[in-house]
Formats: sequence, structure tokens, C-alpha cells
Amino acid sequence: MKTSTYNPSSIEVDFANALVALQNELQKSIPDNQITHIETQIRKDNPMVKFSLLDKDGDPHELVIRIIQIPDKF
Repeated sequence: MKTSTYNPSSIEVDFANALVALQNELQKSIPDNQITHIETQIRKDNPMVKFSLLDKDGDPHELVIRIIQIPDKF
């Protein structure tokens, strides 16, 4: 399928939503950190998912994932 819209593209939005839906699975892979909050900006160019975490010492951390689809090369 050729992508006609990239700002954001449907695959970027779907991937960002998938990350949010996988919160419990991601949590299992980072046992020393607790996901306390997820913030999304999914409908803007280059969707963003921000994870707020607490480590085992109680220190807060934030991880930001920005999803960028490279334009098709047809």
C-alpha cells in the first residue's frame, strides 16, 4: 500500500497505539522500573509516546519514543 499522508501516517498512529496497548508486556521486561503514566501525542506529525517510570530506588524517569515513518521509495 502506498502511503499518501505522512503527518501523521496511519502506520505511525497504529504503532503508537500498539505501544500503549503493550504497557503490561513492557512492564514485565523492566522489572526494576514501574510504569506510572503514559502520555501520548498521537495525532500530530511524528507521534510521541512518553513513559513515566519509577525505578527501584523511587527515582522518577521519563522515556520518550517518537515514531517517524520514512517516506516510501517507489
